[in-house]
Amino acid sequence: MFMAPDPGLFRLRVSLRAVLGIGLAVTVCELAGLSLPASITGGLAALLALFTVGDPTVRGQAVTTALLPPAGFPVLALATALHGTPALRDATWLAVIFAGVYARRWGPRGHALGIFAFMMFFTTQFLHAVPGQLPQLFGAVALALTASSTVRFGAWCVERRTRLPAAPAPLDGRGLARPATRQAFQATAACAFALTAGQLISHDRWYWAVGTAWWIFVNTASRGETLVRGFRRVVGTVTGIVAGLLIAVPLHGAPAPTAALVAVCVFGIFYTAAPSYSWMMFFVTVMAGLLYGLLGVLHPGLLGLRLAETGAGALGAALAVALVLPITTHAVTDRWVERALHAVHGCTAAAADRLAGDEQADPAPRAGELEALLGRVRLALAPLVHPLNPMRARKERARQILALLDDCAREVRGLAAVAADPDASHDARLTAACGRVETAMETLVGAVPGRPATARPAAPGHHPGAEQALAHLHGLERALLALAAPLRGSRLMGA
Repeated sequence: MFMAPDPGLFRLRVSLRAVLGIGLAVTVCELAGLSLPASITGGLAALLALFTVGDPTVRGQAVTTALLPPAGFPVLALATALHGTPALRDATWLAVIFAGVYARRWGPRGHALGIFAFMMFFTTQFLHAVPGQLPQLFGAVALALTASSTVRFGAWCVERRTRLPAAPAPLDGRGLARPATRQAFQATAACAFALTAGQLISHDRWYWAVGTAWWIFVNTASRGETLVRGFRRVVGTVTGIVAGLLIAVPLHGAPAPTAALVAVCVFGIFYTAAPSYSWMMFFVTVMAGLLYGLLGVLHPGLLGLRLAETGAGALGAALAVALVLPITTHAVTDRWVERALHAVHGCTAAAADRLAGDEQADPAPRAGELEALLGRVRLALAPLVHPLNPMRARKERARQILALLDDCAREVRGLAAVAADPDASHDARLTAACGRVETAMETLVGAVPGRPATARPAAPGHHPGAEQALAHLHGLERALLALAAPLRGSRLMGA
């Protein structure tokens, strides 16, 4: 998990930056004389800003970060005002949950703002905040976002040198055919169940169940993805509770060692988020135990209660994805695979044009788009390749699809690299090879939108770069032809 590929040490740098940004945020809050609950609120706000804001450009990230207070402050004020009226508080939180999930239809910005609004409501339950604490809470969030933004956009702007690939646009549709709309209803139903069950388990810590149900729906798009994420959350929570018993409880909230361990947990959350949700949840659970230790309320029974609330939230999510407007794994997978294949087509077409002499054609952006789409395909297929999936035939078919799509991506990257060589040029053999790629593509997904991926005719002969381009095109053709059988089988996956 920890040795997963990290090109350019991007994850390492972002994780270290998070430790610095959140550490600075908490330090500024403490120096301003704010209370411990307010400082914790500031630290959580900084963590959310650094973790959830994922626009592809630095400018977009700055705009989204600036929009966090307008999205979060009204929710924070409303949650504290409703502290003494449980029925109205619960109904209001469910409305915030629906709006927060529905906002994902607008891409990374809606995703980040929805999470921030939800977590502001969650934070008031975590800290049992009341209206009299609002000025300090508002001040802490404002100071923390300013401090973390100073690190992110000023002192250590990692994204200026390592541009983030644009996240794939959410799957579209109208009305209930749009996955984001269906998920809004699913998440609301799951949180309603978790809220009820959580309150039956504990009148003081019921919000843990709601938080579990909410976060299980983050970055998922199908029933299978949600169930796998729920399983991984439970695994991470159980192991984190064990670690909390061994680490957090004996500390008794000692400030210095607790602060050091919280910094380690922050690093772990950011560094393991991409390769392993279970490891990320391990660090989240340990950090929560450490924060409760600082507040002076940590004891072994509290960690056991967290496990029970986590189970209630996970059960709510499982019931919701099974019973409320279910989104099947195969339907989502088919659409992501089709989009990945369209990106292969677009990159091949752009590379062919570049080799034919069109200097305006650039396959590199389409190659980057393909990489982002492949990440989404892997997430969609995760339930089918999971070790606990008992359906071996479907598991093997999903693995074949992943392997062959990786082959396509490798050949596309090579073709784009050849096309970028100014000495490379087109010869007549590339026209035939691009035509065969187009035929293979139509075999998989039917007619591809846009013009055919065939280069303009040129005089026969051998030219620099042609042999390499042909090798990549032939490899791409073989991979696309091999994909036909498992993709036809994938239509039969009923996961």
